[in-house]
Amino acid sequence: MSVRPRPSTRMWIPQDNPAVYKALVALQRASSAGVDVEIGELISMRVSQLNGCAYCLHMHAGDALAAQIDPHKLLMLATWREAGSLFSSRERAVLALAEQLTRLGEGGVDDAVFDDVRTCFDAATTGQLVAAIVMINAWNRIAVAGGYPAGLDERRVSQAAG
Repeated sequence: MSVRPRPSTRMWIPQDNPAVYKALVALQRASSAGVDVEIGELISMRVSQLNGCAYCLHMHAGDALAAQIDPHKLLMLATWREAGSLFSSRERAVLALAEQLTRLGEGGVDDAVFDDVRTCFDAATTGQLVAAIVMINAWNRIAVAGGYPAGLDERRVSQAAG
């Protein structure tokens, strides 16, 4: 059996700690179950922008394009507040929540932001959205800590490795 070259010299969690990786993948599946694909990809891309994670941003941009999400939304995502009606009220509520959950040190989550999400989604879906935001933040931190390069998709590398 040949050993695949490591994509990162720092850390490659699928190889270095497969039990943690498998647990994270299971949590990812559970957290994204029932979340609208477009909203899920907008969350993943916006949080990855905020966290400076080129690896995850590249991966989710590809996923968003494959899901046929409007490319204009993807291009305007960093300026969604100024994008007028390009983003729906549901998307705007979720993006505001994603930003505040990602930037907890800047004051936490405002009641008004959470209320906007609850106006658009039921309690169960709100919980799923919070979990999805938490998970992409976790993946961003793993990828940034590991120095994962943009353009690589660990999901495909891990599948190919067996």
